[in-house]
Amino acid sequence: MSPIRSNTHPSLARRALMLACQVALVAAVSMAVTSTQAADAPAAAVKNDSSIRPYPIHIPQSQIDDLRKRIAQTRWPDKETVRDESQGIQLAEVKDLVAYWGKGYDWRRIEKQLNALPQFVTTIDGIDIQFIHVKSRVPGAMPLILTHGWPGSPLEFLKTIGPLTDPVAYGGKPEDAFDVVIPAIPGYGFSGVPTELGWNPERVGRAWDVLMKRLGYTYYVSQGGDHGSVISDAMARQAPKGLLGIHLNMPATIPAELVKPINAGDPAPAHLSASEKRAYESMSTFFGRNAAYGGMMVTRPQTVGYLLSDSPSATAAWLYEKIAEWTDSNGHPQTVLSRDEILDDITIYWLTNTGASSSRFYWENNNNNFSSAAQKTRDIKVPVAITVFPHEIYRAPESWSKQAYPSLYYFHEASKGGHFAAWEQPQLFAEELRDAFRPLRKDAATHAASAAP
Repeated sequence: MSPIRSNTHPSLARRALMLACQVALVAAVSMAVTSTQAADAPAAAVKNDSSIRPYPIHIPQSQIDDLRKRIAQTRWPDKETVRDESQGIQLAEVKDLVAYWGKGYDWRRIEKQLNALPQFVTTIDGIDIQFIHVKSRVPGAMPLILTHGWPGSPLEFLKTIGPLTDPVAYGGKPEDAFDVVIPAIPGYGFSGVPTELGWNPERVGRAWDVLMKRLGYTYYVSQGGDHGSVISDAMARQAPKGLLGIHLNMPATIPAELVKPINAGDPAPAHLSASEKRAYESMSTFFGRNAAYGGMMVTRPQTVGYLLSDSPSATAAWLYEKIAEWTDSNGHPQTVLSRDEILDDITIYWLTNTGASSSRFYWENNNNNFSSAAQKTRDIKVPVAITVFPHEIYRAPESWSKQAYPSLYYFHEASKGGHFAAWEQPQLFAEELRDAFRPLRKDAATHAASAAP
């Protein structure tokens, strides 16, 4: 195992800890569906059907027309009484975004882009899992499952597919190639919506393992941030045969003794190092000023669902605020993501009507996703790699990371990027995964040889 790589930068994390990031990304392949089915979610899962079916997307024009009509009829609140965003995302900013959504945005563009990719759905544990599966042309490429979070979607990873599957074209080496699987967590995007309790990170993690093995992989690695980080942690605790390691960009490293004082807003203890103090203060500010959305989704997801199902403008404001806050963009996300990219993500939530179901994933998790003790990280035995991006909700210190993850073998602080690292900085993200998983490729080769007939 190679030694931990460390390259600490002094820049501060400006955003605080995200309250309840707990979701799982479901991978599978979906049958061709009617346009109405695609608008609402996949057709009802056939419980014992383990087939992998193509999943072309076609949203009915009536759904697009309805969206534009609702946008035109938006009743706006009065303007905030402050000059900053301390009361929430500002009225002028949301009105500008929504005006373009109603008159200039073209859903068919991203729909065409998605349909040019290999998309599938498969039924696992009674629910349809929709996913993208792109194989590298390089023989023996390492299988990789990528899990999104909230308010993200599988779209976060689209720009990483090229650098990951075809590294030579993006400055890498053939031996760095990955086969990429990008599922949508149940209740998100075009995966099925759970109608029973229990679809928590552990259950999603088990579904991901089924998915990878159903695709024919005997070994693989897992990557995630936000909900994807929590799901990858769950998979690592479960340690299914063939899971070689995980990479996280939002790890659970808060020491147990600091959870209560952070939540209470107490001053940072004097014994903390400079990086630990910055992380402590970021999380304390987050819980004190910016975590109300998570509190609602953890405790009252159904109530949140009514506004997200009925009002496009409410959906846009609810999601856009966090995209603006958590990107490495000084509060101006369109400097790192195009307006169309942002609206692609928001539109998927609207057209699939998954505002309530995606919120319920928070309710199902209902855990502190940043607490090492709550996530039982010390129970993880599989190799763990961590990349800290400078504008993550909090910047996990290397000292906390080593303490939280005994099997940590790679730690690196990236030069730029935020909470949506793959979306914001796809090339840098891909390079991090190449470096992080390179030490595990010998294990992959050994595993592949032992599995050969």
